Amino acid sequence: MVVAGEKQRVVARVGDKPIPVAPGVEVSISEENLVRVKGPKGELTQAFHPEIIISLQDGVLRVDRPSEQRPFKAFHGLTRALLSNMVAGVTDGFEKTLDLVGTGYRVQQAGEGATLQVGFSHNVDIDPLEGVVLTVQSPTRLLVSGCDKQRVGQMAATIRAVKPPDHYKGKGIRYTGEVVRLKPGKAAARK
Repeated sequence: MVVAGEKQRVVARVGDKPIPVAPGVEVSISEENLVRVKGPKGELTQAFHPEIIISLQDGVLRVDRPSEQRPFKAFHGLTRALLSNMVAGVTDGFEKTLDLVGTGYRVQQAGEGATLQVGFSHNVDIDPLEGVVLTVQSPTRLLVSGCDKQRVGQMAATIRAVKPPDHYKGKGIRYTGEVVRLKPGKAAARK
């Protein structure tokens, strides 16, 4: 029962969920809210807002906020989501797959990086970000993987930006499963 004039704590949808830490994953939290997570896939370090409370008890990470002020509510959910991604990244890792669609479009492994042939007069060399691995699965498919979700997503977006899908023919670099809506073109407008 809520008494008139008394504020009730709104239940957080994301921030209150506990984060289970898998066996083999080490989590250390410093006084400055610097969290280091180390696991089989790598090691990640992230600094969080100093007033957000991060605790590790019995293999479970929990995030709490000091008050109900709006900025703390935002940091509460953000901190929990970032911590969850860190634990998932060092445990399983993240990956994104890109497809090259178009006649003559292909990708080749070049050391740790990749070389794209996507209809330009020159080849485009891609160097991976630190902690990101580029793997050529087939001449038209490239796998971007790593333990940091932000870096994997940024690397995939950078590669896609080299030649985004054309909206008339569908040629270009796209994420696997991405649906490109094709425009009808001027021939359809004449009918």
